[in-house]
Amino acid sequence: MSIPRRTAIKQRILTALISLPLLILFVSYAPPFLFNLLVIAVAGLGLTEFYRMALPGEPPRERNLAVAGGVLLTLAFAFNPAAAVPGLALATLLFASFLLFRFGDLSSVIQRLGLFLLGLLYLPLLFGHLALLHALPEGKYWVFLVLFIIMCSDSAAYFTGVSLGKRKLYPAISPNKSVEGALGGLVGGVFGALLFKFWFFSSLGIFDALLLGIVLGVCGQVGDLFESMIKRSFGVKDSGSLLPGHGGILDRLDSLIFAFAPVYYYALWFGPGAGGPA
Repeated sequence: MSIPRRTAIKQRILTALISLPLLILFVSYAPPFLFNLLVIAVAGLGLTEFYRMALPGEPPRERNLAVAGGVLLTLAFAFNPAAAVPGLALATLLFASFLLFRFGDLSSVIQRLGLFLLGLLYLPLLFGHLALLHALPEGKYWVFLVLFIIMCSDSAAYFTGVSLGKRKLYPAISPNKSVEGALGGLVGGVFGALLFKFWFFSSLGIFDALLLGIVLGVCGQVGDLFESMIKRSFGVKDSGSLLPGHGGILDRLDSLIFAFAPVYYYALWFGPGAGGPA
């Protein structure tokens, strides 16, 4: 049974009022070890949602095994990035060997293997960059920069789309999104980047802020569309129901998952005080 719109809005506001201050406090004051544990826990919850959508007919034991593998991969990525590639290679070998000898339906085994591995790439690998970003010099500012740009971009895209949207952006994936909303999101991302630079991150150059605003204005919307494509392909409306009024973890992370990795490498190679790749 669907929740009335007014009730859903109240739930969204209440969830935001509780979660946003906690997130700000955690990013600001949590030591790296605890912050990495939060990243790992969120990745595990996201993987649980992903595999429930992607492989609903898979035995829970197999799905849980995949989630556990993803959690271990995120742990390796957060605490020792050099272990990520060997970990992903090992996971590929294990899942390939497991399905080789327990394939069940031969006509769908390769699709199942692809979905298992997609989950490992989508969350541990992409979202895991949040832990690496936080560990950089001025890492807290970089994390807040990403969150602020995506928030401004999402808000601007929504309000521009509602008030000015006429041309459909990608109706096969997200019927309500418009070209005007996407352009508004891009402008909002640039505005958010400049605002954050002048308010909180003075060491960030204006060119850097402009470029990151454009890049994240695009990456955030592409990440949103990608998660919408995943849900449509699996025939679900929300990835889960963990966050009242917001859906699941993936519904809240969609715009961010594609954002952390580009900002991490930009900060590492071109950010204030960066010396390029080691």
